Amino acid sequence: MSEIIDVTPTQGDSPKNSQSAITLAHVLYGLHALAPFTMLTLAVVAMIIGMIKRDDVRDTWLETHFSWLSRTFWWGLFWWVIAWAVFWLLTVITLGFGVVVAWIFPAGVFIWYLYRVLVGWLKLGDLKPIS
Repeated sequence: MSEIIDVTPTQGDSPKNSQSAITLAHVLYGLHALAPFTMLTLAVVAMIIGMIKRDDVRDTWLETHFSWLSRTFWWGLFWWVIAWAVFWLLTVITLGFGVVVAWIFPAGVFIWYLYRVLVGWLKLGDLKPIS
């Protein structure tokens, strides 16, 4: 059976498990999902918001989602730089004939990034931590 997580804050409780913290996580996933289409501008905005609000979810199941998005961003940025370097290197070496093959690398990073955002967002929708 699936476990039901109570997200109702108690009196005097911080928003660690409140509905507003879950809503914020949904907003962050939405920004990350749109980020590849905005030259990563929205990902930077999401990262800033996530870093500011991270203490609000510290030591809760939501912290795993904030960490997941952070790792997705930083690894995505790393692989994006590598992919574009490979793209330009292959384009120069093959005098432009390898452009079709070279596009595989940036496209792979794009798909990987969206896959990680989707996996995390689905887990959040089920109110489950990222394991």
